[in-house]
Amino acid sequence: MMMKLNKYVMVLLLALYGSISMAQNQPKFRVIAFYTAKNDMAHISFVHEANKWFPQMAAKYNFSYDSTSNWNNLNAAFLAKYQVVIFLDTRPPSNEQRAAFETYMKNGGGWMGFHYSAFALTPSDDPQNWDWYHNEFLGAGQYVSNTWRPVSAILRVEDRHHPATKGLPATFKSQPCEWYRWQFDLRKNPDIDILCSIDSTSFPLGTGPKLSEIWHSGYYPIVWSNRKYNMVYFNMGHNDMDYEHKYDKNTVETLSHTFDGEMQDKLVMNTLLWLGGNRHKNLYPQK
Repeated sequence: MMMKLNKYVMVLLLALYGSISMAQNQPKFRVIAFYTAKNDMAHISFVHEANKWFPQMAAKYNFSYDSTSNWNNLNAAFLAKYQVVIFLDTRPPSNEQRAAFETYMKNGGGWMGFHYSAFALTPSDDPQNWDWYHNEFLGAGQYVSNTWRPVSAILRVEDRHHPATKGLPATFKSQPCEWYRWQFDLRKNPDIDILCSIDSTSFPLGTGPKLSEIWHSGYYPIVWSNRKYNMVYFNMGHNDMDYEHKYDKNTVETLSHTFDGEMQDKLVMNTLLWLGGNRHKNLYPQK
């Protein structure tokens, strides 16, 4: 009787150990990144870099990372498998995809967007024809102008209490990027929490050749969140490509160094881990 009992206990212990082991091997959350990567070589190289870097971070921090260029996957059934959506370089083109994304976000999904994913300009190949996304969700409206050439900037942490900025210094040097200016002043939007902006010590920012591409003053948000959603937008995501001179299209992807900076990488990973833990919670840190 005692031997049978011991065997029974052993079976229970093995089953329990197996359950614990399986639970430990399960990813904490699942991430899906959408991209287009067809037009601008600087954005294409960023996508290549991101799709190498995020899987490395997934292995390190125990989350799963998938990526796709098929925007038709932006539907309710597909998105239900993921806790965080990333837009690497563009936004969904069709009304059906946009509606699915809006529903996903309003139901508590997480989102991280980079650089060109917020771009819209009427008239252009990417007009501002999605009011919810550009005016409400992002809050920035249309693109207005940018610096050139891509350069590093000193970024100032505006919200020291947000989980995304945990452990960051008051200021830090970014990786080279093309910096955007927007239609709306995000400081006037009560739903927007600006996490990082360009510090005044960065000016003049840009090298031209056009004088309008060099910023000498002003306030420029770089990373921000919308308190109504689990989201963070990053202006980063453009590499240090020299358009004015010849470059090798076969090696252009190596020109992207967005994820080569310790503090910038920390900001991105803090953000992703925060978003991954917020599914269906609609939580936002209180100042």
